[in-house]
Amino acid sequence: MTTSASQTAAAEPGARAVSLASMGRRLRRSLSSRALVPYLLLAPFLTLFVCFFFAPLFYAFSQSFYRVQRSGLGFGPPQVVWAGADNYLRALSDPEFLDGIRRVILFGLVQIPVMMILALIIALLMDSTVIRFRRFFRLAAFVPYAIPGVVAVIMWGFFYSPGFSPIVQLFNMAHVPPPDFLGPGMILYSIGNISTWEFMGYNMIIFFSALQAIPQEIYESGRLDGLTEVGVALRLKLPLIRPALLLGLLFSLIGTLQLFNEPQILSRLSGSITAHFTPNIFAYNIAFVQTNYYYGGALAVILGLITFVFSFGFLRLTRGRSGG
Repeated sequence: MTTSASQTAAAEPGARAVSLASMGRRLRRSLSSRALVPYLLLAPFLTLFVCFFFAPLFYAFSQSFYRVQRSGLGFGPPQVVWAGADNYLRALSDPEFLDGIRRVILFGLVQIPVMMILALIIALLMDSTVIRFRRFFRLAAFVPYAIPGVVAVIMWGFFYSPGFSPIVQLFNMAHVPPPDFLGPGMILYSIGNISTWEFMGYNMIIFFSALQAIPQEIYESGRLDGLTEVGVALRLKLPLIRPALLLGLLFSLIGTLQLFNEPQILSRLSGSITAHFTPNIFAYNIAFVQTNYYYGGALAVILGLITFVFSFGFLRLTRGRSGG
């Protein structure tokens, strides 16, 4: 009996070691399965992101190094040959492409500040105690963003058209010469008005959400220190929502560089919008109207790089100023 008890006591450490090893293996399997859960949840998004973003970008980049060549004084069959960097050199020296880039930069220098200031003013008013029916006005300001861009441009095209525009009719009733909204001198401002009307509410929601996240005690402390409502807005609210302001500026900058829908649709109504009015329209016409996919691919890659450089430079500049 003593021998049996001693054998049992001697076997207990081994059994415990086996049990601990088994528990360790189960724990590792559980941890490894848990570690795979986030990747399984992200798999559908990553698959679509790779298929519809990276794959087309890589394809355009690969095609941008080729060109179509015809032999026999241009009457021979087309052949796809290696072009190296010729398409990129051609794009960087193309006056029509460079003219489109200058135009969207001018557009952004005027439209972005106007839209951001209006969105910020409306957000501050919605956050104040001055405005009644704030929910209604927030919804009214956001509705234009919910309208499809094509529908919005068609609607504003009706307002701009000299033959149908009620705005033009009001000018005529007042015996004042109406402005030519679709003319070469006004078309860029007309497009800017549409873009501001579409996206001002979107930026207002970003700013308003940031304002709602600020504790009310901060405002009360400012008022106790003698700040007026304007002082609270300028000295407390604006510095605290600076990240939201930078986010709105970044989105607006990217959207400006990608300007396409508004001028493309208005081109049916205005002869002032040429085939190279913006870089995106120029690349579209090169690729799908002139069917020069290789040069169009080079233009698309350059536009992507310009957008990345502007966005990255903007983030670096703002981060450097904030000391981050």
